[in-house]
Amino acid sequence: MSELINNREHRQELLKEMITQLHGGMSVEEVKERYGHVIEGVSTEEISQMEQNLIAEGMPVEEIQRLCDVHASVFKGSIAQIHPSKKPEEMSGHPVEVMTRENREIRKLIESMIVPHLESLEAGDLRDVLELLREDFRDLWEIDKHYARKENLLFPYMEKYGVTAPPKVMWGVDDEIRALIRDVMKRLDEGGGDPEDLAEKIRETVDRVNEMIYKEENILFPLVLDLLTQDEWIDIERSGDEFGYALIELTQRWKPEKDVEEADWSKDFPDKDNLRFSSGLLNPGEVEGIFRALPMDITFVNKDGLVKYFSEDADRIFPRARTIIGRTVANCHPPHSVHIVEQIVEDLSSGKKDHEDFWIRMGERFVVIRYFAIRDEDGTFLGILEATQDAAPLRALRGEKRLLEDE
Repeated sequence: MSELINNREHRQELLKEMITQLHGGMSVEEVKERYGHVIEGVSTEEISQMEQNLIAEGMPVEEIQRLCDVHASVFKGSIAQIHPSKKPEEMSGHPVEVMTRENREIRKLIESMIVPHLESLEAGDLRDVLELLREDFRDLWEIDKHYARKENLLFPYMEKYGVTAPPKVMWGVDDEIRALIRDVMKRLDEGGGDPEDLAEKIRETVDRVNEMIYKEENILFPLVLDLLTQDEWIDIERSGDEFGYALIELTQRWKPEKDVEEADWSKDFPDKDNLRFSSGLLNPGEVEGIFRALPMDITFVNKDGLVKYFSEDADRIFPRARTIIGRTVANCHPPHSVHIVEQIVEDLSSGKKDHEDFWIRMGERFVVIRYFAIRDEDGTFLGILEATQDAAPLRALRGEKRLLEDE
C-alpha cells in the first residue's frame, strides 16, 4: 500500500511539474513528448488534485484559467474511462444526461448553423448572413442556462467534497465565454463592423464553447458522477427548473433507483434551534435579522384577519406599534377606507386574485404597496402579506453597476 501511495504522490509531482512547464512556455508537443508516460491513463481525479495543489502552492486561479484550454489539449484522449458501468446518458432526465443532451444541441447549432454562416462571412458573402448570425447567437446565448445550472448546482457539491480548484477555474472560463458571446451579439446588433475581425471573434467563441463541452464531458461529468450520492443528484434534478434548460425541452423526469428523500441540511448546521424550511435552515435570530434587512416594510395578517407580525426598522414608511399584534386588520385603518381593506382581503382569500398593487407619492418618496395572498403547497389560504417600499431610488437608477465595481 505504501508503494501505491508513493507512486500516486510521485505522479502528482510529475503532473504539477508538467503543468508548470506549460505555464513557463513549453509547447504542447514538447510536453507530450517529455511526459507522455505520465499523461497516459490519467484520471479526472488526478487532474483535479493537481490543479488544486498548484493553487494551494500559490499559483493564481486566473493563471490556471488562462491556460485551461491548453491543459485540455494535453490531456485530450488520455483521460481514463473510469465509468464503464455508469451510463448517465441512458438515464433519461438525470442531470448529467440533460447536460449532455444540451451539449449535443449546442454542437448541432454550431456545426449546422453558425459554422456555415461563418464560412459565408469569411467568403465575403454578406447577404443576409449578419441577420442569420444574429439569430444563431441569440440561440447560443441559451448556454447561459446550462452554465448557471453547472455553477449553482454541481459546483457547491464539489466544494463540499473538498474539490475547490476546478469549479473556480471552470466558472472563470464560463464567464469568458459569456463575454465573448455578448461581444459578438453586440457587434452584430451594431452592423457587424469589420467582417474579418467579426469572423475571427466568432471563430474564437465557437472554439471556446467546444473546448468547454470537451472539459465537461471528459473531466467534469466523470468526476461528479464519482463524488455525488443519489440523494444529492435528486436535489440537483429538483432544482434544475429554477435556471431553465438550453435548447432542449425536459419532457421526461429522472426516476431514481430508490425512493426520494428530503434533503437533510442539519449535519451542516447543527444548531438545535434551527427552523426547517423547504430550501434550507434558519435560526430565529437569522430570521429576525433577515426581516430587518429587507429593503421594504412587511406586515403579515393571518387567515383570521389578525395582525400577527410586522418588521421593525428605523425608517418605516408607515409607522407600526406592537400594540397592533392580535388586532383585526380592519380596525387598523380609518373608517373611510375599511371597505377597501375588506375588498382586498376578500379578493385574496377567495382566490380571485393573488396580489394587489398600489402606488402613491409621499413627498420625494414613490411608495409602492403590494398585498400578496399567502398559501401553502396545497393552495390553502394562510393569510396576507403587505409589502411597502420606497421605489424612488430604484426609479432613479441608470446604466448598470456590476459586482464590486466602484461608484
